[in-house]
Amino acid sequence: MRIPLIVAALTALATAPAAAQAAGDAAAGERVFAQCRACHQVGETARNLAGPQLNGLFGRRAGSVAGYNYSPAYKAPDVAEKTWSPENFAAYIRDPRTVTPGTRMVFAGLRDDTQIANLVAYLRQFGADGKKAP
Repeated sequence: MRIPLIVAALTALATAPAAAQAAGDAAAGERVFAQCRACHQVGETARNLAGPQLNGLFGRRAGSVAGYNYSPAYKAPDVAEKTWSPENFAAYIRDPRTVTPGTRMVFAGLRDDTQIANLVAYLRQFGADGKKAP
């Protein structure tokens, strides 16, 4: 009787770090975002720079930030029909030029799953208005 409980407890402990990693750490994600700041902004005063501002990223159509002049890659129907989700953003940020050939984004990509999860957690905080969700 005790062995199944011990196995269940050990299984829960073994999977807890993976679940926490998948959820991401927004504070750590803010540090990851430092790599993005040269071209992107978030927050209430965010504006477009070399790249579009990233407020309200998840749930937004690709290539749809007003006032930003996207590369032709973002005007292609297969890209323009994409809605950003944490999953497709994670694939994109891992290797932007392979996922969206022809993008002007020069960033080589993040390879570390933990950094990607943390970046997603950080960006998820910002609504379309740039305010952080409580």
